[in-house]
Amino acid sequence: MNEGAERRGGARRLASVLRALEIDPRFSSYVVHETSDEIVEVRRGDDAVALVHVDSARARPELLAPLFERAATGALVVIVVGEADAGELDAWLNRGVFTVVADPVEPTQLSLALRNGLDHVELRARAESRGRWVRRYRYELGELIEIARAITRERDLDRLLGLILEKSRFITGSDAGSIYVVEGPLGDVSRQRLQFKLSQNESREFVSREFTMPITTRSVAGAAVLSRSFINIPDVYAIPPDASYGFDRTYDEKSGYRTRSMLTVPMVSAEGDVIGVIQLINKKRDPSRRLMAADDFEHEVVAYDERSEELLATLAAQAGIALENALLYGEIRGIFEGFVRASIEAIEQRDPTTSGHSVRVSKLTLRLAEATDAVSDGSLADIRFTPQQLRELEYASLLHDVGKIGVREQVLVKAKKLYPHQLEAISARLAAARQSLEVRTLHERLAIMARGGSHDELVAVDVELARKRAELEDAWRIIVTANEPTVLREGDFARVTDLARMVYVDTDGESRWLLSPQEAEALQITRGSLTSTELEEIRRHVINSHAFLARIAWGKNFARVPEIAGAHHEMLNGTGYPRGLKGDEIPIQSRIMTIADIFDALTASDRPYKKAVPVPRALDILHDEARSGRLDTRLLALFVEARVYEVVVPHE
Repeated sequence: MNEGAERRGGARRLASVLRALEIDPRFSSYVVHETSDEIVEVRRGDDAVALVHVDSARARPELLAPLFERAATGALVVIVVGEADAGELDAWLNRGVFTVVADPVEPTQLSLALRNGLDHVELRARAESRGRWVRRYRYELGELIEIARAITRERDLDRLLGLILEKSRFITGSDAGSIYVVEGPLGDVSRQRLQFKLSQNESREFVSREFTMPITTRSVAGAAVLSRSFINIPDVYAIPPDASYGFDRTYDEKSGYRTRSMLTVPMVSAEGDVIGVIQLINKKRDPSRRLMAADDFEHEVVAYDERSEELLATLAAQAGIALENALLYGEIRGIFEGFVRASIEAIEQRDPTTSGHSVRVSKLTLRLAEATDAVSDGSLADIRFTPQQLRELEYASLLHDVGKIGVREQVLVKAKKLYPHQLEAISARLAAARQSLEVRTLHERLAIMARGGSHDELVAVDVELARKRAELEDAWRIIVTANEPTVLREGDFARVTDLARMVYVDTDGESRWLLSPQEAEALQITRGSLTSTELEEIRRHVINSHAFLARIAWGKNFARVPEIAGAHHEMLNGTGYPRGLKGDEIPIQSRIMTIADIFDALTASDRPYKKAVPVPRALDILHDEARSGRLDTRLLALFVEARVYEVVVPHE
């Protein structure tokens, strides 16, 4: 039989089915469609049944293949018309045949078979829909949980806002969006403003700048704040005339973008205050599709549905709490950093000669720590610092000298070995000694003249006066020279010792020491300007710093600030202070700070008691310290190699 004959035969085989479907009122609600000469499809809404005669199935088995594929997806069921043997029936049932009806067909049996088949398709479709809904629900729930974890961990405000907006767009399939933060006193809308923070757009490159605007119902975001509720706009170009808010088309006109659907929701704090706004734009049928051509906006953009509102409401509730925490964290951090800066200012006001030292040491310390963190090989490769640890180190280095608050101001600012009042007192004694000497010499001359003494006697008295005057002038020169905070020459040291034993006669004729024991001790300082007692007082600033910082509740992230700051004068070989720590007993952060502290002390140009040391000489001194075992040679090598010092010293 040729193909045409086969097709006509196939049509004749389903004649009884077609006749029953045509004349029996029970089938009037069905849609009958002959998809081919040998297949009849019956539809009820989206549900379908395909009828095939058994002879057609035998003669042309390829007819069943596409039907079985559709049956596998649940789109339809297959009913075979006619008698089939057991083997055929088992094979067909396994592949997707729903049932078999006799031929010629009996209308009641056909009605029952069709109804059962269509019901089966409908039930399967419902089951599939429920399965997809459950899978989608589980997926959305999982995403919301992950989003909640992500945004509650973030403390940086800008990164948090970007994350909130990104996740809001993701769960709603939005192409673009913006986010706002409410500024001003909470609960007083009249004194608040809305700050635009950032925007995102998947289809267009868009550089946004922050700006503020009043909170009024004229803007959609402002209306959401004041109404404390969702504003869902299907098309911003068709906002109802009676709406108080409108849409600014400027960006659309400049960029060629077409804003269409918009969903705006306020973020509310735990106290019930609106603290921000999420505004989403252009929900897409296919979230992965970019909106480029005009048709894309027409065909791909849809209105935000109820599910989008539910998802965004859930996220906005989480985001509101996270944003409130971030704002509070920012406020606390601002207060805390204000305290740190105020402490530094208090230190520098007590010791103006070292103004800027703490900030410079902090810059050097952080730069060396960052360079250390970047090392990928060698003995420093395992040293890593988290952002919190770097912040901890910044606070420790800024406050490393806070204990100087407990040091006497005259000791802090002591530029020379003697205090000004001590040098003035010595000068006054020398003046009194000269005056007394001149008075005694005058009396002696008068006595010689009264007894008729010779001219030679008078000359001898004048010579002695000149000699003693020269002695006093030489003593003053020695004192002034020794008062400078430089290393004394051996001869000068001996002459100061002699001056400490020098006695003069004052104008009352009383013998007095030219120098007090304290003054003599100060002038005999071999290095610097501080006596051993004063040096110990200065050194105690480290102990004071640790004690002061230990009283502050730093929290777990910055708990080591007192320890790090309190060890910045410790040396690797144990010769440092205050505890004489050695090697690994000294935190790596403190070792970094020690190099920074010494370098700045050497190169600072604001010290009245010494000149600034040039950078090459300062580095030589640091290398000498490292070779003696006092400094970490690895860190010093990195300090030089990475030119860390250039952060505070101009390039040379």
